[in-house]
Amino acid sequence: MFRPAGFKGKKALVIGAGRSGLAAARLLAKKGFRALLSDSAPMRALKPRLRDLPASVEAEAGGHSDKILECGFAVKSPGLPARAPVFKKLKAAGIPVFSEIEVALAFSKAGKVLAVTGTNGKTTTTELLGLLMKAAAKRRGARAFVCGNLGVPAALMAPKAGPKDALVMELSSYQLEDSTALSPDAACVLNITPDHLDHHGSLSSYVAAKAKVFSGQRAGAACVFNYEDAVCRRLARRCPSRVLFFSSRRRGGGLSAWAEDGRLAFRTGAAAFTVAPPRLPGRHNLENAMCAGLMALSCGARPADLRAVFAAFRGVEHRIETARVLRGVTYINDSKATNVDSTATALRALAGKKNIWLILGGLDKGVPYAPLRPLIKSSVKKMLTIGKAAPLIEKQLRGAAPAERAGTLERALKNAAAAAEHGDIVLLSPACASFDQFRDFEHRGAEFKRLAGRLK
Repeated sequence: MFRPAGFKGKKALVIGAGRSGLAAARLLAKKGFRALLSDSAPMRALKPRLRDLPASVEAEAGGHSDKILECGFAVKSPGLPARAPVFKKLKAAGIPVFSEIEVALAFSKAGKVLAVTGTNGKTTTTELLGLLMKAAAKRRGARAFVCGNLGVPAALMAPKAGPKDALVMELSSYQLEDSTALSPDAACVLNITPDHLDHHGSLSSYVAAKAKVFSGQRAGAACVFNYEDAVCRRLARRCPSRVLFFSSRRRGGGLSAWAEDGRLAFRTGAAAFTVAPPRLPGRHNLENAMCAGLMALSCGARPADLRAVFAAFRGVEHRIETARVLRGVTYINDSKATNVDSTATALRALAGKKNIWLILGGLDKGVPYAPLRPLIKSSVKKMLTIGKAAPLIEKQLRGAAPAERAGTLERALKNAAAAAEHGDIVLLSPACASFDQFRDFEHRGAEFKRLAGRLK
């Protein structure tokens, strides 16, 4: 656990000059630490990011010099592999390494901390939970802050939260893997399917990282699990806090939330109530809403908060987002589908007839594409592949639907638009990371929307 008082007077090392690293460096400087911000990228690439750094933050680029050994502790940006030489060097020197999440929480006075993880649905659930907690906090004259993996660093938001406030965090497996002492008041594991195996090395290591969201919880806290996910049920048996299950396929019993006759039912203790779900497509969004609702109820929200927020919620950007309708063809941006299971979720949500032009590809993450085969056979007119993973996708999905090597997102969209008919869907749901051709999935989704907007 990171305790600032234990490192007073020592220099901080922040590895990685991305959003999280920059936020951590600025936070440490604000709290009186000198810091070294170290990144392997060349200075010409980093220079625009390093403007307006505090005077107490020194930056180095192009690699990690021996200056790192002058530091008393290190903060690791998420996504950097723990097996990288720089971390071996720090370990050999006895320099402790902490996550940005731990450092941010060490400077936070938040009255309630809520942590969301899972393979898919994290951002939708986090955004919805943030709105629920804001509604609950408003009655008390308090606030709720939302941060983490959805793009707003914890180091930027967590220190703003006071004793009456709530802090809602989306946590990726990368962020959890790096953390050693998390104890949220409410947590969840939405689902577990293979993802990021190129980083974690195995499914068991990936699951172990996810389990850190609840492993440090107190007995009085709560953790929400998806009953329909076998891995979640196994993890729940190891949970030290109060376990709450939701299900979109069965009712009652030991469940705390379930779907029934077009509504969502919640049971907290002896009391039960139902609400209309958010107007979003797909069973997965019922699950996201049940999970967010249970977490919020465990931290002070009321049924009226759920009713009001669910009625107003319209989803998040880049997740099964309608970008445009042109001549009866619907263009859908699902750029946040960075893994196979997320693309499968989109295909299930949009299934109905064989009318989808599916844009697939990007940077492969080491997970087979074969599970998409039956969904593609039933609902996809044509696959248009892009990016480095295109040859592998075509090989593994050969025969599921006609395939065309488009190469780029622009060409894929143009070709699909030229052939699509009234009632068809052009769907960007890549099942891959974006980093071969784009900065991130937001950049990819924004480009899809820009290109779709230019179609005539």
